[in-house]
Amino acid sequence: MGKPTGFMETARKESPVRPPLERIKDFNEFHTLTSDKERQAQGARCMNCGVPFCQSGMMLAGMATGCPLHNLIPEWNDEIYHGNWSHALSRLTKTNNFPEFTGRVCPALCEAACTCGLYDSPVTVHDNELSIIEKAFESGEMVARPPKMRSEKSVAVIGSGPSGLACADQLNHRGHNVTVFERDDRIGGLLMYGIPNMKLEKRIVDRRVALMKEEGVIFKTGVDVGKDISPEELQKQFDAVVLCCGAGNPRDLNLPGRDAAGIWFAVDFLRQTTKTLLNTGSAPMDGDASAHGKHVIVVGGGDTGNDCVGTCIREGCASVTQIEMMPRLPDSRSDSNPWPQWPRVCKTDYGQEEAIAVFGHDPRIFESTVKEFLKTPEGNLCGVKIVSVHSEKDEATGRNRMVETPGTERELPADMVLIAAGFLGPRPYIAEAFGLNTTQRTTVATEDGKYRTSVPGVFCAGDMHRGQSLVVWAITEGRAAAKEVDLYLMGYSNML
Repeated sequence: MGKPTGFMETARKESPVRPPLERIKDFNEFHTLTSDKERQAQGARCMNCGVPFCQSGMMLAGMATGCPLHNLIPEWNDEIYHGNWSHALSRLTKTNNFPEFTGRVCPALCEAACTCGLYDSPVTVHDNELSIIEKAFESGEMVARPPKMRSEKSVAVIGSGPSGLACADQLNHRGHNVTVFERDDRIGGLLMYGIPNMKLEKRIVDRRVALMKEEGVIFKTGVDVGKDISPEELQKQFDAVVLCCGAGNPRDLNLPGRDAAGIWFAVDFLRQTTKTLLNTGSAPMDGDASAHGKHVIVVGGGDTGNDCVGTCIREGCASVTQIEMMPRLPDSRSDSNPWPQWPRVCKTDYGQEEAIAVFGHDPRIFESTVKEFLKTPEGNLCGVKIVSVHSEKDEATGRNRMVETPGTERELPADMVLIAAGFLGPRPYIAEAFGLNTTQRTTVATEDGKYRTSVPGVFCAGDMHRGQSLVVWAITEGRAAAKEVDLYLMGYSNML
């Protein structure tokens, strides 16, 4: 696939990004696209490897490697190389409903499994994908394609995040009548309010939603299912219901001083920033929800924590520190983490790059955790007490656990704390309203690899089904659930 000698002749070249000190002046996306000629050269690097692990989507050593959507990556890389952009689009959209989302926010599991990356640098799959879909929108090739025939079946999709949108898109193109219910004021779920604008501009989400509307999908915002409308009403109105409500129950830190004013869940902070940005054209620069002029502590070293770092810098924080419990990962693969496993290496993401540029040092403090929130007599946050931790084997379970290192406590000033410690599954009231069985992780229970719940005609997909995960997994789940719904409605299904 691609040019047989391309990977030997052309070096990997990623799409350019605006410099940190420039991009922090706004909330616009900072990645830019390269020319068609350069993209064709990068497509030529895709080698005829015989076994394309990039599209495998399998689990190795407990971690996913390769694309969960099984995108036909070698095929559309070959089409890019030959300049057949329309053919590349047809192969890309065969397996991925929203490449404009994954091309921006996916961590590129495909590239981690690229055969070219075994001895050299992997193919720029992520950038190639984004170039295909953006070129299609720019050229006018992405137009509404409503189904030519409609079934008499109706489906309610609850939640408009990536799994809900993917499920709705699939079922609508199959010809079913689909209505998407969203409790927020805008469509998009995690895509709208969970991912900052500089990673995914909201016009990109609105552009896709507008296309889906043209194709016949009905969207209803401001409807909180289980409160504003009962499950019984939905099941009377629709032939099937698909719950795609996400994992919106954030993990808290039940520590002394937790009641201090100035402590936010990261998801609430990011949501408020995006909402203000959309409503007013600028981020909040004063008030409790703003990081402007404040010393900020971010608890959590994952993607959400990094998003908080980048957001706080754009709002003009006085300082930002990221507390990470786990040790710093190595800069290159260890012998126990061979290709094509997901590489467990240290990554300095965009937010950390910006913190280094602004403050002169990496904002992360590894192998540490918060022990106490400090507050003034008036109840306002004024600092945090942290302590170093180290890994130690638990004799009772045989597993390693992080324990405090004696004598390492210290205090850091803090006017704002953002808790980005992950999620504990979906908010329970929807599952309770439908009378669904749940797992120990509080996700909705189904058979392994299936999406039917314990209630006939009710299905579940996305983070509500599998737990907190990636956008690409949410799209994968939405597509798979749609096929199962189609089979339930029609008795057969020819959907992918």
